[in-house]
Amino acid sequence: MPRQEWGSKRERQYEHIKSAQLQEGRSEKRAEEIAARTVNKERARTGEARQKSSTSTKDISSGQRGGRRSGHGPGGRTKAQLYADAKRQGVPGRSHMSKAELEKAVSR
Repeated sequence: MPRQEWGSKRERQYEHIKSAQLQEGRSEKRAEEIAARTVNKERARTGEARQKSSTSTKDISSGQRGGRRSGHGPGGRTKAQLYADAKRQGVPGRSHMSKAELEKAVSR
């Protein structure tokens, strides 16, 4: 949820991120969480926030990162994400599989 200390720019950013997350199929609650975390991180990076973590200020901005750690794109899903999918599907022997083997097993 937008907070009172956010300006109109941050509220627009929040709504934009939230709508993009909803279009990707995330739940309302998860979309709100991602949007709020992203806006708060950007506020910390620019000095608008009272508190900031070292990762907020030292890591590349979310705009530059552009979903590099989202599980989409050339890197694809992480091994942990693939393992969780394999577990849900009941794939036998998944604990001994490599990332490539998990990708094949989950895609079947």
